[in-house]
Amino acid sequence: QVHLVESGGGLVQNGGSLRLSCVASVASGRTFSIYSMGWFRQAPGKGREFVAAISLSGGATYSAASEKGRFTISRDNAKNTMYLQMNSLEPEDTAAYYCAADPSRFPPRTAESYDYWGQGTQVTVSS
Repeated sequence: QVHLVESGGGLVQNGGSLRLSCVASVASGRTFSIYSMGWFRQAPGKGREFVAAISLSGGATYSAASEKGRFTISRDNAKNTMYLQMNSLEPEDTAAYYCAADPSRFPPRTAESYDYWGQGTQVTVSS
């Protein structure tokens, strides 16, 4: 079992930056490092969209093409924490951002593949 809590969302102007964090509480006997992690987002009236994913050690990362190199995913296994650094934010990035965990070796890029989810943090980019 994994409990995930996101933070770092907020209101930012067009072109601004935010850093999201996702802290994991892991069941006894397990470690954060056995979980592939991902970020997804969901705008009002739309489905959950893949943003980025990261492998167990953090050595491999995957990003959605729509990010255009603006977002960076990372993790610190010693702190049970994953991050999403978002730069050059655009109004189209406005959404609730969710972190997800899956006990798989290779990080999935579809929401259906993840077993555990946080409650989300809202990101709003003003034009």
